Amino acid sequence: MTQTTPRPTQAERSARTRTALLESAARGLSRRGYGNLALEQVARDAGYTRGALYHQFRDKEDLALAVVGWVDETWWREVGEQAGDEPDAASTLLALARGHAIFCRRDIARVMMALRVELSNEDHPVGRAVQRTGKSLVKRCAKLIEAGRGDGSIPPGPPATTVARAYVGALEGAVIELAGQEPHDELLAARAVAGVLGLEPPRD
Repeated sequence: MTQTTPRPTQAERSARTRTALLESAARGLSRRGYGNLALEQVARDAGYTRGALYHQFRDKEDLALAVVGWVDETWWREVGEQAGDEPDAASTLLALARGHAIFCRRDIARVMMALRVELSNEDHPVGRAVQRTGKSLVKRCAKLIEAGRGDGSIPPGPPATTVARAYVGALEGAVIELAGQEPHDELLAARAVAGVLGLEPPRD
């Protein structure tokens, strides 16, 4: 007897549509920025109508805010959680750097950097959401640095928050400059943050 594949539920179809639109919008924001993002193009690139997009999102601002949240969640799931398996805080921070470099090979990853640059001088809801995301990452990295100093895997130095800001800056700068330079981007990103943390740079 032939088994038939169950048809997806309405909730599953809606979730699939939403994800496709978020991916399309992330690519559009990365390439064209917020000001030049056209919702009709986002829907078309995702394979849906503009009406389907408006069924999921109120307007461009609502869509961009959803993209920021979705990219952040995706990053922590694919990079943050994987790095959490490391034996100490220093190894975790190096693993985060390597994972970030790999993550940023995808189009969706550049959306945060693109929005931060475009909206840095504006009091805009999307810009504020990006800033909150960045501050959250710095805060988590500062906690790891404090933990590393406690377990001896990271040497003492400037305040943990200051080092965390330098860590994020060095990581983002390295990944931006090394875009398309696989597999060297992964190793050199880890080396860049190792220097900030006061660690011996990894050899491979």
